[in-house]
Amino acid sequence: MVNCEHLRYLEPSRGSRPSRDLTFKFFTDGKLVIIDNDTGNTMNPRELSGGSYDFYVRQRINFIKRNLYAKISQYA
Repeated sequence: MVNCEHLRYLEPSRGSRPSRDLTFKFFTDGKLVIIDNDTGNTMNPRELSGGSYDFYVRQRINFIKRNLYAKISQYA
C-alpha cells in the first residue's frame, strides 16, 4: 500500500514575481507530485526557485529521514 503525505506551501510575492500556492505530495514509494493550486498544473522540482525550492528540499530530507527511522524500527 502506498501512502501519501500532502504539504501546502504559500510563497509570498516578491517584487515583480507573483506569489505561489503549491501542494507537495510525497508518496512512500518515492514518487513526488507538485501541484500549482492557482492553475491546477503539475510542476517539476527543477521549476522551483527561492523559498519554494528551499521548502521542497527541507521537506524531502525530513520525509526520507522519517521513512528511514520507520524502517529501522520495523526491522530492528
